[in-house]
Amino acid sequence: MSAILETSELPAVFDGVKLAAVAAVLYVIVRCLNLKSPTAPPELIYQDSALARFLLKSCPLLTKEYIPPLIWGKSGHIQTALYGKMGRVRSPHPYGLRKYLTMPDGATATFDLFEPRSEHCIGEDVTMVICPGIANHSEKQYIRTFVDYAQKNGYRCAVLNHLGALPNIELTSPRMFTYGCTWEFGAMVNYIKKTYPQTQLVVVGFSLGGNIVCKYLGESQANQERVLCCVSVCQGYSALRAQETFMQWDHCRRFYNFLMADNMKKIILSHR
Repeated sequence: MSAILETSELPAVFDGVKLAAVAAVLYVIVRCLNLKSPTAPPELIYQDSALARFLLKSCPLLTKEYIPPLIWGKSGHIQTALYGKMGRVRSPHPYGLRKYLTMPDGATATFDLFEPRSEHCIGEDVTMVICPGIANHSEKQYIRTFVDYAQKNGYRCAVLNHLGALPNIELTSPRMFTYGCTWEFGAMVNYIKKTYPQTQLVVVGFSLGGNIVCKYLGESQANQERVLCCVSVCQGYSALRAQETFMQWDHCRRFYNFLMADNMKKIILSHR
């Protein structure tokens, strides 16, 4: 009789295990997809000025609540992965000319120049000088997408290829790009100023590129000549604090640290 009672309890035990497993999976899904995160408009920090008021009026999206795509839209991990996959399939391929500049120390800086495909809305000559993110260059999907959009709106684009980042361009000096070196970006800007004496500049930097362009503009007042504005996208503000953050496991930060470090190792080893 006792044996019969014991066997009759087994299905209930298995059902409890299944229920716990399902609950654990649901918890992981909710946590990974960030489904509990509320939607809200962006937090804007700015000084009241004519330029700020003009930007707010011209860009109403800045004050609207962000409504992400259902289910996966709140997860930065999935957005990053999906955009990377979709970008490889659908990203445009703007045509540009590669320029080579010899630096004083023998390094060979390169950038790609893209001419506008339509007239600018104000009828003037405006060039975007663009500095990509860490270990990036003009052939990356997000850069190609940005350049294609800018060309269609009448902008000339000059995109810096970080020193050593392009696999088919060999290093001609014993150094590659660093977190704060503005030499190559400055050489590209000087080339644009001399080649197009009438053009005005819009300076754009992504991530690491945001640090470089802001540092470049702050190094000398002469660097700000003919610059209409500077746009820094997703810039990091403290390398030391970012280093501590990337050593954490929360939100898979340490995994991203591994990916970026592995990418840097591949670039360095490719030039050994």
